[in-house]
Amino acid sequence: MNKFSLADVNLWYNDFQALKNITMDIPANMITAFIGPSGCGKSTLIKSLNRMNDLVEGCKITGNIMLDGEIIYGNIDVNLLRKRVGMVFQKPNPFPMTIYDNIAYGPRTHGIKSKFKLNEIVEKSLRDAAIWDETKDRLKKSALSLSGGQQQRLCIARALSVQPDVLLMDEPTSALDPISTSKIEELVIKLKKDYTIVIVTHNMQQAARISDNTGFFLLGELIEYGGTGQIFSVPGEKRTEDYITGRFG
Repeated sequence: MNKFSLADVNLWYNDFQALKNITMDIPANMITAFIGPSGCGKSTLIKSLNRMNDLVEGCKITGNIMLDGEIIYGNIDVNLLRKRVGMVFQKPNPFPMTIYDNIAYGPRTHGIKSKFKLNEIVEKSLRDAAIWDETKDRLKKSALSLSGGQQQRLCIARALSVQPDVLLMDEPTSALDPISTSKIEELVIKLKKDYTIVIVTHNMQQAARISDNTGFFLLGELIEYGGTGQIFSVPGEKRTEDYITGRFG
């Protein structure tokens, strides 16, 4: 079952073409990794999946991106789309408010007022992001008092609080130490039973460890896409092999 289907997606920032004829299916309840050197289009593509690129001036996109069979660049409610497709960024970006209010923020904006319901959502989201035990006695403390790795798990909890279908992660561990990185990797593997996860990573070992499928990008093109085991052990393309074995990039 595919969560996203992309057909002939091209994207320009003014005169610069950042994505070229991207066609791929992203399956549900799996982890799909995008790898490739800097500037190859990975982050641009992931931001197209919840229309974050709409916020960039001079951005133009052609082709089709479908979420559960619905065209996302049609008459879809963008707020609703971003509720269904959550995003976690490279640097943890907790709001300057309490841990509790960080998690309750999204549900409140979607109209949930009941204190009982909000308490439930906050606890469930923090549990699902594997940070409840570390935060349950400090919910009224500022989220900025947490360590970097905890802040990133808090941001994952915040994304989960509005019950998305998809979690997009743009290099979620690049600013973190190895211990925090492995905690987030364990968490991502656990989350895939309930969510479809798309992760951009510079860390090829990370892609090999946690993803089911991997797409290799170069200069805005999708060079190769398939099962992670196959991409890493018997890539079909010389350029993929050169990148994976460290000959360039």
